[in-house]
Amino acid sequence: MKIVLAALNSKYIHTNLAIRYLNQYVKDVTPVEIIEFTINQTIDSIVGEIFKRKPDILGISTYIWNIEYTLKISEIIKKIHPETKILLGGPEVSFDGINLLKEHKFIDYIIYGEGEETFREFLTNNKLSEIKGLIYRDGVEIIKNPPKTLMQNLGEIPSPYEDIGDEFKNKIVYYESSRGCPFSCKFCLSSTIKGVRYFPIDRVKKDILNLIKSGVRQVKFVDRTFNANKEYSMEIMKYIIKLNPENINFHFEVTAHLIDDETLEFLKTPKEGLFQFEIGVQSTNPITIDSIGRVTDFEKLKDVTKQIKNNKNIHQHLDLIAGLPYEDYSSFKKSFNDVYSIKPEKLQLGFLKLLKGSELRENEEQYGFNYLDKPPYEILTNKYMNYSDIYMLKGIEDLVEKYYNEGYFTHSIEFIINNFFNTPFDFYEDFALYFNNMDLNNVSHSRNNLYQILLDYYSYKKFENIDSFKELLKYDYIFNNKKITLPKGIERLTNISQNKIHEILKNRELLNKYLPGEVNVPTKKLIKNIIIEGFNKEIFTIINNDYLPIDRYEEKYYLFYYKDNVINKCKVIEVTNLIRS
Repeated sequence: MKIVLAALNSKYIHTNLAIRYLNQYVKDVTPVEIIEFTINQTIDSIVGEIFKRKPDILGISTYIWNIEYTLKISEIIKKIHPETKILLGGPEVSFDGINLLKEHKFIDYIIYGEGEETFREFLTNNKLSEIKGLIYRDGVEIIKNPPKTLMQNLGEIPSPYEDIGDEFKNKIVYYESSRGCPFSCKFCLSSTIKGVRYFPIDRVKKDILNLIKSGVRQVKFVDRTFNANKEYSMEIMKYIIKLNPENINFHFEVTAHLIDDETLEFLKTPKEGLFQFEIGVQSTNPITIDSIGRVTDFEKLKDVTKQIKNNKNIHQHLDLIAGLPYEDYSSFKKSFNDVYSIKPEKLQLGFLKLLKGSELRENEEQYGFNYLDKPPYEILTNKYMNYSDIYMLKGIEDLVEKYYNEGYFTHSIEFIINNFFNTPFDFYEDFALYFNNMDLNNVSHSRNNLYQILLDYYSYKKFENIDSFKELLKYDYIFNNKKITLPKGIERLTNISQNKIHEILKNRELLNKYLPGEVNVPTKKLIKNIIIEGFNKEIFTIINNDYLPIDRYEEKYYLFYYKDNVINKCKVIEVTNLIRS
């Protein structure tokens, strides 16, 4: 019997964990071929690859981003090769499997819930009625068997990361060290499963070592609350630090109020870029938080995340969700400003998705949720926000992604906010209106063009102190770009000769003081990572004085030394005296 397990990932760089678990769990029973595609490939090409294999059973892992593609592909496969039995599994079919089989005659089976044991029984037991966790057809009747109890010993699942060679080189690998969540957030599917179960710590360590050796770019832990067990999570992080891997990043979803003083002290030790934290805030409205069953202490969260940020070694993503119960436009504005004040490396503004099986979806009438019953199930309106509110927040989300999350406009944006707006939200709201009015939101923009747009916006608004703003915009540009193509209207102060730059880079006192690691690097190599530029304002005086503008002309020169770091991407050194000498 030919069995193929397929996955449609959102990007080529991603990998699918579920089909690898299933493959490993039945490898002693029957051979299984796994194959991965992306939703960016044509349906014809995917169908062609599957058809070439002519599987007797085709299993596909379904998620919110691929269910529509999966259904189309499954239907075509059934038409061109009717002998193939279609088996679907995953979160997108686990909560309405009976309806899916009724509506789509080409689907033969659905595994709902945790799939490893059910899949094994499906391949070994001819009596479908005895297989828990299975939905199937019995003639014209659709049968849903009782659910399968959760596996208590996760170590029974063979690791999918043994003998992997370079299969995952430069890819993002999804990994779980636990299943379940200690919390019961009503918008999340993890709330449907009670308790947390852990994989054996030695197995996790072995997997991490294998992934590091294989050249993975990022290991993305999908544990819903990685630090739910302090001792367990600390042991994993300490092991990673001990291995001291290069060119790899570990992403964890953590809960800030569970991070104590001992953990904060420990988090000073990872090297820059090794760890990345995603922290769900969702809202700072206490009524909203209570309504979704979330446990949050925002003041503790704020204190913890600010302390981590001050270490400049861990990239933090903080999440907000628009469209939650009792969060109107004004309330969301406050939540946005509260989180923005922390200055995380990324502020992820998402929109409530009413996922199948979630408690909020089951109680949709209570909150007046109006949404399309198609993936991604985002709300359009509710009792607290109309579509105009949602539409405006969509524009703000886009600009936060463009102008905040990559860190390319840090000082120029802060200058505008501090001098001309009461809050950060007010700026992004006004900027979103400008984008909309100028029809800029319907066009893709290069990074260079985004600098030009910000300068044009500043001029359009007729804000004062444009000279100080231009200098900060130039500083932001050079800080983030090795090649200088400044926006129209911003000029270089002077073109410094290569001989002068060589002379400065040979200054031992400068190198010993500011770039000790580059003292013995040949100048011709060092210069590739250097730009020296002049400014007619004292940039750091502006930055360090809450972005107050400076009227006086004061010629200053700065050396920009570019590094391949995640957070500290560039080091800036004033070299005015060396330029003039």
